[in-house]
Amino acid sequence: MKQFKDRIAVVTGGGTGMGRELCRQLSREGCHVSLCDVSDENMQQTRALCEEDAPEGTRVTTFVADVSVEAEVGAFQRHVAEAHETDHVNLVFNNAGIGGGGSFIESEREEWEKTFDVCWGGVYYGSRAFVPMLIASEEGHLINTSSVNGFWASLGPQSAHTAYSAAKFAVKGFTEALVNDFRNNAPHVKVSLVMPGHIGTSIVINSQRILGNDPKEMSDEELDDARTRLTKMGMPFAETTNEQLRAALGLLGEAFRDQAPMTAADAATAILDGVREERWRLLIGKDAVVLDELVRGAPEDAYEESFMVALREKTEWALGL
Repeated sequence: MKQFKDRIAVVTGGGTGMGRELCRQLSREGCHVSLCDVSDENMQQTRALCEEDAPEGTRVTTFVADVSVEAEVGAFQRHVAEAHETDHVNLVFNNAGIGGGGSFIESEREEWEKTFDVCWGGVYYGSRAFVPMLIASEEGHLINTSSVNGFWASLGPQSAHTAYSAAKFAVKGFTEALVNDFRNNAPHVKVSLVMPGHIGTSIVINSQRILGNDPKEMSDEELDDARTRLTKMGMPFAETTNEQLRAALGLLGEAFRDQAPMTAADAATAILDGVREERWRLLIGKDAVVLDELVRGAPEDAYEESFMVALREKTEWALGL
């Protein structure tokens, strides 16, 4: 698929970050876009930005849906069919994701499962809902967002990262398995696995809100837990007051977004270039390339401090690690 004009694209998590930038760049080329997100406010901002630059006649539609709930994804699929008066789509970006449930031992089960359900369930339900519409097209492409945490289940040896990593490993395995499945059973449909490194998005801020961890609303007990967790990671928060910690947690989310080595816009461009080139494996960002090389080169060392030393020497990835 070398060009996207007059195609129909579906984007989950289109309210912010890479999802928003995918919507903007696709619609700028005259691609009709339907996006979903849990935040209608964020989606309307995305829609307005798309419509500023899109050619006349380009349709951009929005739908509020939690991708971890299959019934809501099904409702989104019906919206796409009705709003675009179509029985097919050409591009499906299963992009929505949150981070949380770091520890299988210490994290609340509800948070762990919500993170897993969004990051894996969103891809699975999105694929179940929309792959038939890709197959119904003359030319289709499924794009699933995993992560570098889909081949490296860590944020460093001082912290746990289980729910997100487990989900992203599942996305990676599922998407790789679809390469042959599509070739054998739907050869006109392509598939791509997206594995970003540190991209400048609001995933930390959005995850805090979705999981009920907004620093402004955290209880004293929750702040104590956060202080302990961050201190274990080597961050200097042991002596901070609760108000200082609230401010610091907010700044961490902003720093992840604003100090990343790659912007969401550049990441979206790299993804779309990969789609045009029909590449199934997309490492997004120099940090992702370096991390992939390090893990492949020394898999037994991937969870040791020596690995982090090598990673710090080669990349700006992993803010604060």
